[in-house]
Amino acid sequence: MARVVILKTGSTYPSIRASLGDFQDWFKRALPEGLGVEVVNVAAGESPGQPQDWAGVIVTGSPAMVTERADWSEATAAWLAQAVAQSIPVLGVCYGHQLLAHALGGQVDYHPAGRESGTWEVQLLPAADQDALFGGMPSSFPVHLTHRQSVLQLPEGAVRLAANTFEPHQAFRVGSCAWGVQFHPEFTAEIMRAYLDVQRPDLEKEGQDASQLLAAVTDAPAATALLARFGRLVLEGLKT
Repeated sequence: MARVVILKTGSTYPSIRASLGDFQDWFKRALPEGLGVEVVNVAAGESPGQPQDWAGVIVTGSPAMVTERADWSEATAAWLAQAVAQSIPVLGVCYGHQLLAHALGGQVDYHPAGRESGTWEVQLLPAADQDALFGGMPSSFPVHLTHRQSVLQLPEGAVRLAANTFEPHQAFRVGSCAWGVQFHPEFTAEIMRAYLDVQRPDLEKEGQDASQLLAAVTDAPAATALLARFGRLVLEGLKT
């Protein structure tokens, strides 16, 4: 069985965790059958062993910031660089997307326009047409987002795959099989609404209309399908 590790880089808000579960739960339910999925809490100091121990790697979001350069985060970045060098399939999500870029020499910092939260459209770029993960997807689709930091500069040689008007680096690939996505394919509409509810005071302080953002939340099936697509790539890679 193909072994996939979920590198857990933090936990969701306590109130959301109590009612809807945590990051790893949301990823697991969207991945295809046939994968042996294990969770390693790198933020708590757990070690994933060697990259070659795994057929695929998923890196979760986090309440932490990549620019804090926590010891566990920097160690995970070094580990991810090894995984990419060994052509092990990697999917970094939100913090994981930023950490992957940082690991490979990209620049991560606070987005100059502030927070992006809610359900927004992203557009695929021409390079996505021939991409192993994004190829064949709709040219534009809704995604769930919540982030304050971004990949401000991609690593050298990275291929930009998706963008929107707020965020030019919504998705990228480096090498043949390592991807970062700023959005959250593991989120459901219910989870996105729960985030906006918790964030409402901060959003209002920042001049954003939380009620309008809540009203705009929709399902994001194309984004969620990326997790199944990634899982199938891992399974197919095992057979070749």
